[in-house]
Amino acid sequence: MRLKNYLLNHAYALVYSLGQISRAPLSSVMTVMVIGITLALPTVLYIALQNAQQLTAGLDNVAQMSVFLKKEIRDQNITDNNITGNNTTDNNVTGNNITGIVTGLAEQLRRNPDIATLEIITPDQALEEFRRSSGFGDALRALDENPLPFVLVIKPTHAHPDVVARLQTTLEKLPETDFVQLDMQWLQRLYAVLGIAQRGAAILAGLLSLAVLLIVGNTIRQGIHSNRDEIIITKLVGATDAFVRRPFLYAGIWYGLLGGLLAWLLVSVAFGLLAEPVQHLSALYGNTFALNGLDITSTLLLLLTATLLGLLGSWLAVGRYLRAVEPA
Repeated sequence: MRLKNYLLNHAYALVYSLGQISRAPLSSVMTVMVIGITLALPTVLYIALQNAQQLTAGLDNVAQMSVFLKKEIRDQNITDNNITGNNTTDNNVTGNNITGIVTGLAEQLRRNPDIATLEIITPDQALEEFRRSSGFGDALRALDENPLPFVLVIKPTHAHPDVVARLQTTLEKLPETDFVQLDMQWLQRLYAVLGIAQRGAAILAGLLSLAVLLIVGNTIRQGIHSNRDEIIITKLVGATDAFVRRPFLYAGIWYGLLGGLLAWLLVSVAFGLLAEPVQHLSALYGNTFALNGLDITSTLLLLLTATLLGLLGSWLAVGRYLRAVEPA
């Protein structure tokens, strides 16, 4: 029986608070709109960063390094040079007469967890590729011998600068390595920009969350002052502070939830309008990148955060201002 009365009191407070909001439609709509726009700003930035991370996930195939082996390694290994080293899916390199140092080194490196794929480029393959791409075919035929070394083309498991730098250091220390070619500057700059953007998004989200608390708290404070006489009468007939506080807490929940729904609508519309232009721009660069909006998890997180902010803002306001409303 006690539980039933408790649930009925909460249901009454829930409906009563919604009725209080509907009695002042203009101010309530303005409050919800301000909360919705405030929550939409960090949400847009959050989803934009998620899309940027999805875009940079394809950089794992771009951040590759070329390990040029020493000339004496080439001289010890070249006998026939028949090799297929283009299979980067299963990392299998098969050769008729490429044995010894190069094959052993390749097998050793494949056991490194930082290496995703490894491809062996023989001197003949490199020379043929250079002949096709440079247009100096006749001049290259005049060479007495092939000057190009063996090259190991390695793709890291992850394009993060720390992983790539660690792998580069490991490869440079190998006694068979002549030098390692890798352009790290653009990769470091990209991840530095993403790191700054993530920190900025966190700071902006914190500031705007504080703004939501202040908005809800000020709205609840006005509601307490406008219902001052009713609160006093309710306390005179024996109502507890919890009973008086309950409708205002639910009002904060309503403001937060409605503001979260408006923020979801604004973000969905914004990303819906941007999806086609972004896809068109991506197609111009030969990419299939598609802009993703709010998924179910992000939507639930947004609504839950908005509701909790509304509840916390109302709780702080009620705890501070309700004590000042006491029967004389």
